[in-house]
Amino acid sequence: MMATTHALAGVVLGTLVFLVAPDVGTVPVLAAALGGLFPDFDLYAGHRKTLHFPVYFSLAAVPAALVALAAPGVATLSVALFLLAAATHSVMDAFGGGLELKPWEATSERAVYDHFRGQWIPPRRWIRYDGAPEDLLLAVAFAVPPLLVFEGTVELAVGVALAISAAYALLRKPMVAAAEQLVAALPTTVLSYVPERFVEDFQ
Repeated sequence: MMATTHALAGVVLGTLVFLVAPDVGTVPVLAAALGGLFPDFDLYAGHRKTLHFPVYFSLAAVPAALVALAAPGVATLSVALFLLAAATHSVMDAFGGGLELKPWEATSERAVYDHFRGQWIPPRRWIRYDGAPEDLLLAVAFAVPPLLVFEGTVELAVGVALAISAAYALLRKPMVAAAEQLVAALPTTVLSYVPERFVEDFQ
């Protein structure tokens, strides 16, 4: 799924907490959005493995949530929401497509790495690939709650995320064609620095 979809999922979690504890402000909402984005910081270094922890993030979120319930505050809620959103992201990726350059072809059986079991979780393909129409629809659905609750900065950020999502969905497949042409033109000495999935489909 798109990084923006994951970030918006985090914002939904933050919105639910804000409705219960509005006095903490929007910092925990920002923490939830960052938690939703965080696992994808491994995009060019072992994507869906280096920073994706479907089991460990989930386990870490439990005590953090208990602490936040016992002593609700900006810091405790922010930590709990960050971990919960990162866990949600890591788990959600198992319901999407695989890691191949063209996930709509459904050739990869690697969705997200489970460090606890030491193996790849296969893709369910409920969302066929990042940027698929159903991915954009999910992003729109996640955007509704915060747009109904917030004004100002959060509302603007959600709107920007939706615009990026729509543009990405529109350009998803053309970008792959452009990437293929670019990688094909690179010297062999440079290819070793290009992530494997950008090369393996057309070597």
